[in-house]
Amino acid sequence: MIALSLAEVATLTGGQPHDIPDPELLVTGPVVIDSRKVEAGSLFAAFAGENVDGHDYARGAVDAGAVAVLATRPLDGVPAIVVDDVQRALGALARAVVARLGTRVVALTGSAGKTSTKDLIAQVLQRKGPTVWTPGSLNNEIGLPLTALTADAATEHLVLEMGARGIGHIRYLTELTPPSIGLVLNVGSAHIGEFGGREQIAQAKGEMVEALPSAEEGGTAVLNADDPLVKAMASRTKARVLLFGEADEADVRAENVHLTDAGQPSFRLRTPTGCSEVTLRLYGEHHVSNALAAAAVAHELGMSAEEIATALSGAGTLSRWRMEVTERPDGVTIVNDAYNANPESMRAALRALVAMGRGRRTWAVLGTMAELGDEALAEHDAVGRLAVRLNVGKLVAVGGREASWLQLGAYNEGSWGEESVHVSDARAAVDLLRRELRPGDVVLVKASRSVGLEKVAEALLQGAEGEVAGR
Repeated sequence: MIALSLAEVATLTGGQPHDIPDPELLVTGPVVIDSRKVEAGSLFAAFAGENVDGHDYARGAVDAGAVAVLATRPLDGVPAIVVDDVQRALGALARAVVARLGTRVVALTGSAGKTSTKDLIAQVLQRKGPTVWTPGSLNNEIGLPLTALTADAATEHLVLEMGARGIGHIRYLTELTPPSIGLVLNVGSAHIGEFGGREQIAQAKGEMVEALPSAEEGGTAVLNADDPLVKAMASRTKARVLLFGEADEADVRAENVHLTDAGQPSFRLRTPTGCSEVTLRLYGEHHVSNALAAAAVAHELGMSAEEIATALSGAGTLSRWRMEVTERPDGVTIVNDAYNANPESMRAALRALVAMGRGRRTWAVLGTMAELGDEALAEHDAVGRLAVRLNVGKLVAVGGREASWLQLGAYNEGSWGEESVHVSDARAAVDLLRRELRPGDVVLVKASRSVGLEKVAEALLQGAEGEVAGR
């Protein structure tokens, strides 16, 4: 973060200083919302949640080195900048810092693949210059400004993932950190229960391109040519449009797409400036689209096809529990993709499992896909049926009613019998797998974040001494 005096912080946030002996004292450390992460020179933002009130930890944060606290009320003896709304104040601070830096902001959104694509963009752009990006999936109205505030005078690229659970969310985030490059990956079924339908999801995601400056002012909308709802967003922006995908009309596209024997995508990358071969270290053909999106952004920022291909081929997974592939000493391969799930990502993960498991026995350990509303029964049933059609060796559906729909879909699709099973919880799944896994098996673990199926993957990787094996 760039150094700011407490007087500047108060002005930028519209706050009032309380118990601050020296308004010229500088905030030089990170802005944090967890008092355990305070460093010398930090600013501690005290959020009041349902169960925990950050104001109760203000004194401890200052004792640990925080210069002051961003708070909604005065705190006796604690240097504080008092604001009406800590979230809004944090956003205002981020907006002012980003404007002062003049850093090129790349923002992206989509129903699936946001975090994997953001990680790819970050790794590619790092080859070009200092880059700051969203850690994990901290893509909301709190995580985004916290990320933006880590940028400093050396930062050339600020890559920000933006999530949405309703109309207006993306618009708000783009107001905090106005992008010059806006990327929309896809419109799928994630959170469809909250939005009400795909058209509403498209309306929300398209707020990204509406926020961009005009082509004359340097704005670029990077859109997926293979997704009709995304491609149609070209009519909603004044920015220059750059298309990516496998369609012939895509400006940045993939040719000769195939999977290696290990299930890793390989293709010829074609950009307006040339062609080059790419073989990803990631698993599953769905990462081709993510890689093309990253390539389009990098092309827009002046990188050659050869530079982009080299960077993509060297890029790995930066965020946990997203197609993390670990081989145990006995030859069992665990694919931990348990961070989140929606119908599109479930289908992609199943196809990746089958590609990785050629000639080996495959297991799909799947749980609930949350927030699907009225589509929940049909979507869970469809995923179960797809597992049969792809010839997955065995489906283990974990959890309650929605998981039972996964298993029922598989059962009704074919004569699977004992090849699909429904178990009550993660412990039961682990017990089953420990009894039945054989050397060489490949196990995919995936569900919505609330299910916590990463515990299954972690348990299967535990060695006899309780240490995690194969990492």
